[in-house]
Amino acid sequence: MTTTPEIHTQTPEIHTPVTSEEIAHVFDEAPPPADLSGYGVEDWVTLAVFWLMVSCVVAQFFTRYVLNNSLAWTEEIAIYALVVVVFLGSSLCVRASRHIQVDFLYRYLPKPAGRALSTAVDVVRIGFFGYATVLVWRYASLIPDEMMTTVDLPKSLVFNAVLAAFALMTLRAVIVAWQNWRRGYSVLENPAAFDGSEA
Repeated sequence: MTTTPEIHTQTPEIHTPVTSEEIAHVFDEAPPPADLSGYGVEDWVTLAVFWLMVSCVVAQFFTRYVLNNSLAWTEEIAIYALVVVVFLGSSLCVRASRHIQVDFLYRYLPKPAGRALSTAVDVVRIGFFGYATVLVWRYASLIPDEMMTTVDLPKSLVFNAVLAAFALMTLRAVIVAWQNWRRGYSVLENPAAFDGSEA
């Protein structure tokens, strides 16, 4: 006995015709006002340090390949700026729940088990960032007078920035955990609520 395969037909897409005048009038509309309320203090500091890093890399490229006489300090400053960008950027990712995460398991767990596991993840994250803050503070206190190689600046500037970033990550993790608790779900349990795909 043979069965005939089902044939799935798709409904054709319907495109509303748009005239060139209608397209042109779109550009006459005033743009919506800029909303900067979604940005935290770490976003602005990270942006400033990022542009410092870019400036050093451009200066290094220009002096090395155009002037054939590179500035030695640009590489060191760019490296330290990259370190600060990475850790302050991590604070931004904690606040926005944008770190890499695996939410596959939550699709198959019962809702109470998923809520409990998500809460445990929040607690572990807070503990990890808090412990890392203590470790960086201990390390920074061991080398308060160590200077950079090519610039007469203390390395403690970099280590204190990393310390501030870890402290901020801890604070942001506490805030995110509290928001998840009040909301009743986290990004792990309901990713669509955070990426806008359920709207």
